[in-house]
Amino acid sequence: MSRRRTLLPLAALDRRRFLGGTLSVAAAAGLPFRSAEAQDKVVNVYNWDTYIGENTLEDFTEATGINVRYDLYGSNEELFGKLREGNPGYDVIVPTDNYVQRMRAAGMLASLDHALLPNLANLAPRFRTPSYDPELEHSVPYFWGTLGLGYRSSVGTAESLAEIFETGKWDGRIALLADVDTLRMTLKYLGYSMNSSDPAQIAEAADALIRIKSKIKTFAPDTGQDLLLSGEVDVALEFSGDVLQVMEEDPDIGYRVPKEGGQIWTDNLCIAKGAPNPANAHAFINFILEAEVHAAIAEEIQYALPNEKARALLPEEMRDDETIYPPEEVLERCELLVYQGEEVSALYEKAWTRVLAS
Repeated sequence: MSRRRTLLPLAALDRRRFLGGTLSVAAAAGLPFRSAEAQDKVVNVYNWDTYIGENTLEDFTEATGINVRYDLYGSNEELFGKLREGNPGYDVIVPTDNYVQRMRAAGMLASLDHALLPNLANLAPRFRTPSYDPELEHSVPYFWGTLGLGYRSSVGTAESLAEIFETGKWDGRIALLADVDTLRMTLKYLGYSMNSSDPAQIAEAADALIRIKSKIKTFAPDTGQDLLLSGEVDVALEFSGDVLQVMEEDPDIGYRVPKEGGQIWTDNLCIAKGAPNPANAHAFINFILEAEVHAAIAEEIQYALPNEKARALLPEEMRDDETIYPPEEVLERCELLVYQGEEVSALYEKAWTRVLAS
């Protein structure tokens, strides 16, 4: 898909309308953000594909007079790679927990001014001191969820990762994520930690994936839910909210955390180091944390809120949905990813490259 350079349109940003992962709805890669337009009226946001409410950005501009330039990415690796050589002009970015750690270590995140973020008070207590950033010095929790299996019930419920690796149940009808998270979930299948730093275990996981590549229809860039909806695959390794969205359109689709466990994650609103508009970035983050704003986004994108005041505003059936807010016995089988240094990250990247190249 082509990219368009324009101020964000008022049209909806439906998650299934953008399948390109890095499609930009407002700014092309490399856009000279510091160009002619007055920067004091702009905030430059780099976010996951379609991870915002239909009217959120329009409402922010109406409330503040600040326009939004909006770019999309499809993975943490893409985000990290884009900013590794320096910030091209982004203000707000949305890395996952372990990438908050990695980007902090690389000096890629600006410190937050809590005086400009009074709506931090809306966060649930467990999200005010996360292990990856205990003082919320560089990050604010945005949404959280799990990584598990979406499936077509008419073909068969996906109970475990072992069914993918050890049976022919979905041969040729499987979509796995096109990033290192697939390798980490394979470690879980093998009985290891998703945070393993053992080169032999990481290599074993890569070998296990290579052995079943003939079963896999595609490694999808966070679009497994769309492939389920279109009927192109019958099982997909995907993020909980993505699958929940298509479940609303097709009751044959289901989701669960596999028996072996899965990943629990938190995506975070951060300000990139060197942001041209830090005051506007703080205003954007604080606006998102407004209970009504955050709740409205959650109703659309179907992810779990770290914002307890916003969660209280959700419809009861969503607030108490165990697919969105899993019970503790499910969460106990899940792991939060931990950044373990560039040497370990390189092990994973090398093993993942080997999987893709085989």
